[in-house]
Amino acid sequence: MVDDNELERLRNLAVPAPDSEAQTRALAAAMQAFDLNEKISTVPQGSPADLRLTERAQRLWREIMQRKLIATPALTALVALPIAGYAAFEMLREQPPVISNGKVTETVADKPVAQKPIPNQPAISEPLAAAPAKEKKTGADSERRVEDEAQVAPASPPKTELSRSDDRTRQEYGALKDFAKQVPQALPAPPPAPAEVDQLAAGGRADAQAPATAMQPAEMPAGAVAGSRPMVQPAPMPADQMQPQEQNRDRIETFKTNPVHQAAQDPVSTFSIDVDTASYSFVRRSLKEGILPDPGTVRVEEMINYFPYDWKGPDSAATPFNSTVTVMPTPWNERTKLMHVAIKGFDVKPVEAPKANLVFLIDVSGSMDEPDKLPLLKSAFRLLVSKLKADDTVSIVTYAGNAGTVLMPTKAAERQKILAAIDNLEPGGSTAGEAGIKEAYKLAQQSFVKDGINRVMLATDGDFNVGQTDDDELKRLIEKERKTGVFLSVFGFGRGNLNDQMMQTIAQNGNGTAAYIDTLAEAEKVLVEDASSTLFTIAKDVKIQVEFNPAKVSEYRLVGYETRALKREDFNNDRVDAGDIGSGHSVTAIYEVTPKGSGAEQVDPLRYGEAKVDNGGVANAGEYAFVKIRYKLPNENVSKLITTPVTAANEVPSFDEAGVDQRFSVAVAAFGQKLRDADQTANFGYDRILEIANAARGADPFGYRAEFLSLVRLASSLGTNR
Repeated sequence: MVDDNELERLRNLAVPAPDSEAQTRALAAAMQAFDLNEKISTVPQGSPADLRLTERAQRLWREIMQRKLIATPALTALVALPIAGYAAFEMLREQPPVISNGKVTETVADKPVAQKPIPNQPAISEPLAAAPAKEKKTGADSERRVEDEAQVAPASPPKTELSRSDDRTRQEYGALKDFAKQVPQALPAPPPAPAEVDQLAAGGRADAQAPATAMQPAEMPAGAVAGSRPMVQPAPMPADQMQPQEQNRDRIETFKTNPVHQAAQDPVSTFSIDVDTASYSFVRRSLKEGILPDPGTVRVEEMINYFPYDWKGPDSAATPFNSTVTVMPTPWNERTKLMHVAIKGFDVKPVEAPKANLVFLIDVSGSMDEPDKLPLLKSAFRLLVSKLKADDTVSIVTYAGNAGTVLMPTKAAERQKILAAIDNLEPGGSTAGEAGIKEAYKLAQQSFVKDGINRVMLATDGDFNVGQTDDDELKRLIEKERKTGVFLSVFGFGRGNLNDQMMQTIAQNGNGTAAYIDTLAEAEKVLVEDASSTLFTIAKDVKIQVEFNPAKVSEYRLVGYETRALKREDFNNDRVDAGDIGSGHSVTAIYEVTPKGSGAEQVDPLRYGEAKVDNGGVANAGEYAFVKIRYKLPNENVSKLITTPVTAANEVPSFDEAGVDQRFSVAVAAFGQKLRDADQTANFGYDRILEIANAARGADPFGYRAEFLSLVRLASSLGTNR
C-alpha cells in the first residue's frame, strides 16, 4: 500500500518535458488513430500543388495589373466577365453538390486558408471569393490540426473524403487559369515602354527577351496521380483568330483581255493613249510582299509605259510628238509578228516651262493613319515643292468629314510656309471627297494662270464615303471642271482601301494621270524625275487608230489598253475625251499580228470573205497597216491628224535585230500577259522573259530595269502555274 505522503510527494514533482522524438511519435500515433476513427480514404484527391479558385483569380489579376494590360474600366470589365462567367458556368455544370441522405457532403478541406489581404487588391476578386465553402464542424482539435498543417505546408491541403468532384474541381480550375491567360491576348497591346521604342527603332523585336514559357500551357502538378482524369487544357488559339483581321476593301476594275480580231471582218482598232503607271507600282508591291498580283490589277500598257525609253522625238513643239513603228518576230510565237508603235512627246526645256498653279487635294481621313499613307504622302509632296519655281503657286485643300482649306494660294518662294502646312496635316474622320474636289477646283480658278499649268493633284488611299460616292457622278463632275482648263491627276497610297477603279475614272476624265506611290523612291520618280511630263501637258485627247490590211494580215490583237478602247466613230469625234501626253512622255503600243498564210490563224476565215480582199484591186496591198494619231494642242479644241503607213521598210528580220528599247518593252509586255495568265504566253516561261530583258537592259541610270529583273525572278518563284 502506498503511503499518502509518498503520493503527495510524487504529485508535487515537476513533470519531465518530452523530447522531440517522443513528440513526433505521439503526433504520428494520434493522426493515425484520428484517420482510422474518421475512416478517411487513403486515395489521393486532387492536385496538392494547385491553388483554390479565389487564389487563382487573385494571382491572375495581380499578374494582369503588374503587366499593365488593363488600362481602362471598360477593359477591366472585358477581362472580369469571361473569368467570372466561365467559373460560374463550370461550377454549375460540372460541380453539383453531392447529396447523401438528404445532406450536403462537405469537408474542412473546402475552407480556404486564411490569407493576408493584398494591398490595392482589385474588386474583380470579390465576386470569385464571395461564397467560400463552409467548414464541417469536427471539433476544436480538428480545426487546430488543419491550421497547423496549413502553416507547415500551405501548398498541400489535407486529403479528405469529399465527393470525387473535388478532383474535377482542381482540374477544371487549372483549365480556368489557362483560359484566363488567353484573355489578355485579345486586348489591345499597351504602348511600348521607352526602352521598347528604342529597340523597335533599332530594328529589333521588343519581345525578343520575353520568357519562352510565358504562354505555355500549365503542366500537370507533380503530385497528380497517374491514370487520373487529365487536366482540361484549351487548345492554343491561333493568333489570326485573336487579332481582328484587316478587311481588304481595294476596289479594282476587272476586265477581259483583248480578243483576237479577224482583219477581214474587223480591220480597225481604236483606243485612247495612256501614260498612267499605277499598275506597275501595285504589281511591284504585291510581288515584294510575296504575293502574285490579282490579274485585275495588271494593266499591261501601264507596265510597259512605266519605263523611260529613248524613242526619237519631234524637232519642235509645233509637232508635239513623233511616232516610230517597228515590225519584228514574236518571241512567244514564231508564226506571228509584233507591230510596235512608239510615241515620243516633245521635251519642254525647264527655262521654257510655263508657270504652274497647283492645288494639293489631300485625303486626311482616318484610314490615312498608316505609315505608307499620310506620312509617305507628306514626304512625297515635300519633294514636289522642292522642284517648283519661285513664281509657281501652291494651295492645299484637305478633306475628311468635310473639306477645308489649309493653305490659300501661296507662291513657291515661300517654301517654308508651304512645307509647314504639309507637316501639320493630321488624319481623322470620314472621307468627303466630292466636297474636297469642289473646293480644290474653286481655289484653282482663283489663281488660274493663262497659258500655264492649272492642275489639281489628288492624293488619297480610297473611297469617297461622304457626299457623292458614285464613280459616274464623280466622272461627270470632273468632266464639267475639265472644261475650265483645270486638269486633275490622282496619286494612290497604301493598301486595303485603295479605290483603283475610281482613280482611273477621274484621272482619265480629268485630263490627268494616275500613279500609285508605295515608296519614297517611287514618289521621287513620279513627282521629281517625271515632274515635267506629269505636270506639263503638250497634247490632249490623243487617240490612235490602226487599220490593218486583210491582204497582209489575217488576225491582230492589241496587247493591253482594254480599259482605253474606243468606238471606231469616236476617233474623229472631238467631243470624245482621250488621254494626254506630257512633256517628254514616251508611249508604247504593241499589236500581235498574224501574217496572211502563216497558218497561225485562230479564227476560221469567212466562206465568202476572200472575194472582197483578194481580187487584185486592193489599194496599198503591200502595207501591213495604216496608223493614224489624232490629238489636240492644250489650248485648242480642234484635233489634228498624223498618219504613218507600215510597210516592209519598218520590218526587221529577227527579234534580236530590233532596238534595245523595243526588245525590253516586249519583255515587259510578255511579263504583264504572263501575270494576267493570257493564253498567248501560257507556254512562255519566266526564264525566257528574264533572258530577253537582261539582254536588252541597256542604259539603266535609275535602276528601274534591274528592279524589273528582280520582279520577274520573284514571280517565277511564287507561281509556276502562270
